[in-house]
Parts: sequence; structure tokens; C-alpha cells
Amino acid sequence: MSPALLDSILRKLPRQDDPNLLVGFSANDDAGVYRVSGELALVQTVDFFTPIVDDPTAYGQIAAANSLSDIYAMGGRPLTALSLVAFPETGDTEVLERILAGGHAKMAEAGCVVVGGHSIRDPEIKFGYAVTGSVHPKKIWRNAGARPGDKLLLTKPLGTGVITTALKKGQAREEWVEAATRVMLELNRAAAEALEKFEVHAATDVTGFGLLGHARELALASGVSLRIDSSQVELIEGALECSHAGHLAGGLKNNREFVGGPAGRDSASLRCVEFAANVSPDLQNLFYDPQTSGGLLVAVRPDQAADAQKALRAAGPAGRDSASLRCRAMLIGEVLEKTSPLISIR
Repeated sequence: MSPALLDSILRKLPRQDDPNLLVGFSANDDAGVYRVSGELALVQTVDFFTPIVDDPTAYGQIAAANSLSDIYAMGGRPLTALSLVAFPETGDTEVLERILAGGHAKMAEAGCVVVGGHSIRDPEIKFGYAVTGSVHPKKIWRNAGARPGDKLLLTKPLGTGVITTALKKGQAREEWVEAATRVMLELNRAAAEALEKFEVHAATDVTGFGLLGHARELALASGVSLRIDSSQVELIEGALECSHAGHLAGGLKNNREFVGGPAGRDSASLRCVEFAANVSPDLQNLFYDPQTSGGLLVAVRPDQAADAQKALRAAGPAGRDSASLRCRAMLIGEVLEKTSPLISIR
């Protein structure tokens, strides 16, 4: 749904006054966090969507990786998951079996146990998970906390939205789809574990609101501005071509409309986004592009950024080549004192 619509509705809901609710929906964080004891808090999230690739097994795996991502973005460890399934009454049961098997395999890779789920009949296939994880109450990563001088790291390249949109139109090359699928299949587990030994001041994952939508939430929650170097943001093969051809998802347009306006509800004078003249319109699209199972965007202490980047590059799954590893550790910008625009892209 449109971030602008969600924002307008959620603001009207009453505040939940529970001292154990450490992170609720009002904070625009990636997941909710509820304290169970002084040493343990539960991290909870839910995500599901319609098929974005043709292969049922890959679709199930991507849905699982995407659902798990919010747990990692909060600094948590996934524990259990409940599946959410919508499937046509007359659908091919072999397809459903492959979707569930793909999701189950990815959950097993994450060390997360599928304990059950819920299914309904629906003309359109939908699949995902509600995931519960754990985190120490004093070690939660939030989108608030970035400090001026911090460096921004991004752990996956951009472009899944435009490529999967091109696929739906029958206009995507096979190698583009394969590259996007590899990115979406990759868990954020290795990246999150690599970052545990560094001072992460703020974190989020880049999903439906695009890089700029999630960067906006991080900047506003932290009371800072961000400067991004577009030349350091890597793209999935074929992403620029898909953007140039106009394969833009409806979510991209919603994100641009929402993020491109004033930066805050009560600060119409504070512009949100400003692109330098050298950033092409095709590249600008990709900064708004809604991602599925995207990477982590983190603000780290400046003197630790280089070491964190090295640790991320070393954290890739075995067998990946050096080019793939570089996509996992982009140093894309820095945190500034709050100014206008909220986010500048050069």
C-alpha cells in the first residue's frame, strides 16, 4: 500500500501504553519488540506478497528471506515462523507444495522453525510468514540513533522492483531475472552477524518503500540528514535498462510521491530529497524502486566503517566470487547535522 496512505491512517490510532513494548508501529521501525525479561525481548514481524518470479520454489524461498529480513534489521535472531497462504481452490497442488517447500528450506537455512500457519482460498496466490525472533533489550537496532559523522553501509544492490516488473511484462532478459533472484534469495543473516561486533547506531532493511523511503524514516527518526554518493550504490544487472524502458512498479510511483514531498508532517519547509544534476532520471527511479528481500542500510561509527565493510565482504556465503561479495558492502554515504534537504544524492 502507499506509504502516504498508511502514514495517514496509522497516525490516527491510539497510542499503546505498555512499558514492555519497546518498539511499536508508531516508530516506523522494521519490526515490533516486546520485552519479556531483563535479558530477553521478542521481535515480531509479518510479510507476504503475490508471486514475483515464475518458479514456485524460488518464490517460496524469496518470501521467506523477505519475511526474515526485518528480524535481522532489528539485530535479532529468528526463532519461529507461521506461514500465510492464499491459493486458488482449483490451483495445481504441486505448485503449492513447491512454494511451501521453498519457504521451509529457506527458514531451515536461517535456523528458524516453522511451527504452523494459516491458509485461505483466493483467486490470487499470496505467500509469506509471521516471524518471531529474540534480541537482548539493550542490543536492539532501531532506525533512530544515527549520529552526524556516521557512515552509511548498504549490503545489497538495487533493482529487484523494476526487473520483476519487466518480468511480468515479458520484457526481462533471463540473466537479469537470474541476477535479481540471487539477490532476493540471499538472507541478511550473514550481514547482520558480521555487523554485531561493530557499533551500529541505526539500521533498517530496504524493502517496499525503496532506498529513499527507508532512508527517510532513518533520517527523521534520528533527527539527522543523509548524503548519498550515487556512484557507490551498486545495481543489479539490467536494472538501469528496465528503468529506462519504463518498467516501473506502482509502488515506485507511490514512493516517489511520498518521499519527494516535504520531509516531515509538521515541517513543510524541509525538503526531503534533492538529486544532483549528474544523477540521471533512470538512476533516480532506482532510488525509489520498491525492493523485495533487499539489503540492510546501517549507520556505523565512522572510525569503524572500513573494518565493517571488510567484515561484510568476508561474510558472504561460500563459493561467491569477489564481484558478488563487493555488492554486500557498499559504503554509500554519511550522516550530517539536520538540514534541508533531508537527503541529498550526488
